[in-house]
Amino acid sequence: MIDAFQARLPWPLDPFQIEAIEKLEAHQGVLVSAPTSSGKTVIADYAVLRALETDTRAIYTTPLKALSNQKFRDYRRQHGEGYVGLVTGENTINPLAPVVVMTTEILRNLIYEDPQRLDRVRYVILDEIHYIDDFPRGAVWEEIIIQAPGHIKFIGLSATISNFQEVAEWMTLQRGDVATVSVTRRPVELRLWLAMRNDFFPLLDHQGGIPRET
Repeated sequence: MIDAFQARLPWPLDPFQIEAIEKLEAHQGVLVSAPTSSGKTVIADYAVLRALETDTRAIYTTPLKALSNQKFRDYRRQHGEGYVGLVTGENTINPLAPVVVMTTEILRNLIYEDPQRLDRVRYVILDEIHYIDDFPRGAVWEEIIIQAPGHIKFIGLSATISNFQEVAEWMTLQRGDVATVSVTRRPVELRLWLAMRNDFFPLLDHQGGIPRET
């Protein structure tokens, strides 16, 4: 399955992406910590595709309506309007679709109010899972992880989670086997520039020093 997924992509999968996907194929949940723009969402994309291929469902949650709206547009463009839905406090579009993007609070409410709608859900993706440390919203993430039906596998994604191992151990206590995948290297180097006098100047050189021209 990984080879087939790789064939759909115009670039090679990074080792951490392959590792996380292998954990999913081993029927584990997975908690992923990786820098911004390093490709964490490719792991979620794989889970969404597997749900579609196996006639199950996937729910993708974000903490913000704007993020949910963007992810809804992305997945609808990739998979087609009939396969992707959106539920936020403002919009409800195709809520029974195989793939539904929603805000985290919406999923928490769904677990309590209509849990049968989760019977065919294979994966729940918790994007920006570091919000679990937020007060007071973090309780929503905790409730979801504790109360969601046991057959669901969780995929937690974050670039900034500080207590990564602690959260992973707690999730394992609640959900069974949750694997961890952590990477600190950026696949694309982050460069800082100073805009001044209609020109751009690098703030740091490759050794981390300040270039003479700056």
